[in-house]
Amino acid sequence: MTKASLSRSIFVVSDSTGETAEKVVRAALLQFPDHRVRVRLFTRVRDRDAVLEVLRKARDQNAMVVFTLVAPELRENFHELAMSHGVEAVDVIGALIHKVAAFVEADPLNVPTVTMPLSEEYFRRVEAIEFAVKSDDGKEPRNLRKADLVLTGVSRTSKTPLATYLAGRGLKVANVPLVLGVEPPAELYEMPADRVVALTIGLDQLLEIRKQRLRQLGMPDDANYGLRDHVRAELDHANDIFRKNRDWLVVDVTNRAIEETATIILEAFKDREEKRGLSQPPNVPASR
Repeated sequence: MTKASLSRSIFVVSDSTGETAEKVVRAALLQFPDHRVRVRLFTRVRDRDAVLEVLRKARDQNAMVVFTLVAPELRENFHELAMSHGVEAVDVIGALIHKVAAFVEADPLNVPTVTMPLSEEYFRRVEAIEFAVKSDDGKEPRNLRKADLVLTGVSRTSKTPLATYLAGRGLKVANVPLVLGVEPPAELYEMPADRVVALTIGLDQLLEIRKQRLRQLGMPDDANYGLRDHVRAELDHANDIFRKNRDWLVVDVTNRAIEETATIILEAFKDREEKRGLSQPPNVPASR
């Protein structure tokens, strides 16, 4: 068995949900596609006994540990215990909290985020997700005027997952499909141009995505939905609409992850708002 084929483990330990550390670990693992690494999550680790239990398992499985603990005493205990158990441990938030505290000249709360009271931002995100569900795939065109952003494009250009992702950032996002031979709702053209995002994609990738979708549905590959000439006509139709609405933001999603596309959109809208002289763009959270 080669070294590259060995299966290893990374334990993600958090006093909250572990979402932050897990994302960091998975992003790092993308740089090692030939290595099999199991990521195991340990959440709500908030005392010495819980830390000991995790570290003993890590030692027994020869696992690496990545942790996010905000309580200073627990972080110090974790470092000491990890060293005594011979476990490789990485603190992804402790040093950052210390640096931020020095930068803003304030003491951190040192409270796990999951135990904090529900904030206005939390309720805004819940409302935004509900809005995205109600406004998905062209439903309720009347909702468009209430949207922070409207996504439009042909089928399978990631409109729904992108709307859901942006909703998780607190934005009310509707999406409108562009269908060959079907006029988009008038409300789309009534939107302020700087709140519309036009999604486009390369023909070959769209064909492959649609063929996979047809197979999932148990339908033949030669359905119009997956035919090259028909798909090309759909893209031409969409691009025609985009050219007539030059102020829409056009984003090519070819070979892009949802997170990357979302970042492009958020940064573009931040730039537009800043050019208007606004120090804090409304309703557009900073990308992370």
